[in-house]
Amino acid sequence: MTVQRINMPQLGESVTEGTVSNWLVQVGDYVEKYDAIAEVMTDKVNAEVPSSYTGVIKELIAEEGETIEVGQLMCYIEMEGEETEQSTSSPVAESKDKPSVDQNMKSRYSPVVMRLAGEHQIDLNTVTGSGKGGRITRKDIEKIIATGPTASAEKTEPPATPESKEEQEEIEEFTPPIIRRQPVKAKPGDREIPVTGLRRTIAQNMVRSKTEIPHAWMMIEVDVTNLVAYRNAEKDKFKENEGYNLSYFAFFLNAVAKALKKFPELNSCWAGDKIIQRNEINLSIAVAHGHELYVPVIKNVDEKSIKGIAKEIAQLSNKARTGTLTKDDMEDGTFTVNNTGSFGSVESMGVINYPQSAILQVESIVKRPVIIDDMFAARDMVNLCLSLDHRVLDGVICGAFMSHVKAILENISSETTPIY
Repeated sequence: MTVQRINMPQLGESVTEGTVSNWLVQVGDYVEKYDAIAEVMTDKVNAEVPSSYTGVIKELIAEEGETIEVGQLMCYIEMEGEETEQSTSSPVAESKDKPSVDQNMKSRYSPVVMRLAGEHQIDLNTVTGSGKGGRITRKDIEKIIATGPTASAEKTEPPATPESKEEQEEIEEFTPPIIRRQPVKAKPGDREIPVTGLRRTIAQNMVRSKTEIPHAWMMIEVDVTNLVAYRNAEKDKFKENEGYNLSYFAFFLNAVAKALKKFPELNSCWAGDKIIQRNEINLSIAVAHGHELYVPVIKNVDEKSIKGIAKEIAQLSNKARTGTLTKDDMEDGTFTVNNTGSFGSVESMGVINYPQSAILQVESIVKRPVIIDDMFAARDMVNLCLSLDHRVLDGVICGAFMSHVKAILENISSETTPIY
């Protein structure tokens, strides 16, 4: 018999880790190759991890709720073949080897355990693990963070001399609190909500975006009265014929794709010593499901009709609701358009979807009084808010881009923008 490793797979081009949300197998279960063995959650997609081999599950290494890096060991599977050093042995040999296996398990730290220990200055040698074989888990570290260091850990601290105390006080006096990274503790009555792998990865990506990308912003007003009238005249017939909604958002994506065709500078990303200008126009869109947010991608939007765009919006939204988004659905986005207007927002500044160079927020369409030919008129108005990477873009090119989007939207009709 041969024992093989099953590692965390790459579930997206920029995905570096995933959280094991649910094991679908137990030790001793027989699985066929490509059978699903675990459900994994990332910032981009919830997916099932298939078995790479046919055999019997020998050992589950990653725990449910644990976040592990791509390529890190998830479990062992026993299959027919030549013996290896991981293969089964006699009961006597197993009993002799058990202490060393347990010791190896105790010193096998996951990336999240090492990160939390480093952030809170916890000596892992003083921690008693509750996992299999004495392994230290994320919950063990979070418990220590919540309750404070153990007495044994406190005893390992070397006594500070008067000089070192004075130096420490001086350092703390001139060190901003954000750098000291003091742990936040819950007070009586507070509710503690564990940070899931999805939320943690979103947080890391947002910090990376705001830390690395110098954001700049601009906003324009667009009169979409013609668009509202056109869409309202067609929506019922469209829904009856096609079975899905004709949303305003489809028209906005169409206008953005046309503008990116004319101003490809915004369809770019920063790559250190160069700027990469993408050939394909693949628009990332934010889709919410409960408290979870996904950013699937509509590919080659510039080649699609309004009907085609509306169909993909409906399909991707349904996949997000049913948890069936795939790796391919989440990859290769070149520019993000966020429909913040669906929440009633009228002005917002988006954080750029790393490594893209811009994100456009489409706000609520609101009827407002506007002066036309020195007379007040009620018009349907919308704000478009653009966040841009100032390393790649500047106000001149972005202003021209936004003006072109505005012109397209304000002149929409059945002649300029056919639905089919």
